Amino acid sequence: MDEFMRLKRGSVSRRHFLGVTGLGLAATVLGGGTHPFSSSALAQDLRGRVRLNSWPNYHAAETFEAFTEATGVTVELSVTNSNEEMLQKIRTGMAEWDLIVPTNYAISTYVGLGLIDELELQKLRNYNATSQNLLFTWAGQVSGRTYALPKNWGTTGMAVNTRRIETAITSWKQFFATAMGEASGKTIVHDYQLTTIGSALVSLGYSFNSVAPLELAAAEELLLEVKPHLLAIDSDYQPAMRAQDAWLTMCWVSDGLQLNRDMPEITYALGTDGGEIWTDYYAILKAAPNKPAAYALLDFLMDPAVAVREHAISGAPATDRRVLALLPEEIRGNKIAYPDEAALTPLEFGAAVTLTDPGRSELMARFKAA
Repeated sequence: MDEFMRLKRGSVSRRHFLGVTGLGLAATVLGGGTHPFSSSALAQDLRGRVRLNSWPNYHAAETFEAFTEATGVTVELSVTNSNEEMLQKIRTGMAEWDLIVPTNYAISTYVGLGLIDELELQKLRNYNATSQNLLFTWAGQVSGRTYALPKNWGTTGMAVNTRRIETAITSWKQFFATAMGEASGKTIVHDYQLTTIGSALVSLGYSFNSVAPLELAAAEELLLEVKPHLLAIDSDYQPAMRAQDAWLTMCWVSDGLQLNRDMPEITYALGTDGGEIWTDYYAILKAAPNKPAAYALLDFLMDPAVAVREHAISGAPATDRRVLALLPEEIRGNKIAYPDEAALTPLEFGAAVTLTDPGRSELMARFKAA
């Protein structure tokens, strides 16, 4: 982490960083020394640009630069704030993407709507199913067919500026209480019904995935009570936390790690009362304008030497044992990214029903409009 910060400040070279952190194996691919697309049939089809839709603060720019150098295909990256937003844009034709990054609970819905392709695994030479942790790959398969490959897994917790907030916050119940007290006017919640409603439900003792009308009504009452105390409803909360306009926010683990390594006073905690564990996947849209390039980019991203750089930069935990073996011990041993099993036990994977449940979507709309 110290070497990474030196790299960001420009006081050491990229070559030095890769060498001293043990990430030098990635240099051959990222530096263009190896051409990952030796297949003439695949290379012959590559052209133009590939459009990737993903999440904020989730990729290393060098990854896409290296892909373009190797293939001549440019990567156009866009971000969305929620799986609901991603789904709506695809269904309404508002976006033409090739490759998307949906979360585990959304994949079965995409398959049911015929929006993503079953993957032709023979085109993905860098993917190795046997090296994956099955806990984080199951959602990519529907009826025994593979529709998505795991990018990484993670948790949803809370980031706290401990210089500004003295209260130790270790539960979602404490999160909402602090938002209406010590952190009033300085708190952000996600622009995302799954985590905002889910965390409110957990704070009240209910399941993160509940769609029960009475339980949703209780969550709505809490969210409307906290609404006047919020700084923002926003899934891209890093800028406000870094500027100290916000002191407390709902937070995905990759953002939590990035904030903590740049500003150690910002800590990341999981709710002892529950919350979310998740896996994000790569999937190719059925209507993708450039499927050959989508397969090429996906194969590139599955290369452990490329993926290790992505994980070192974003901080999100790896699902692939080959990547874990390449990561330095200080990253693998980081308790923000890789918490003890006991901390994960209360957490739930998002359930497919939450993506399209009208009760949750209408609640979120009322909360935002209030």
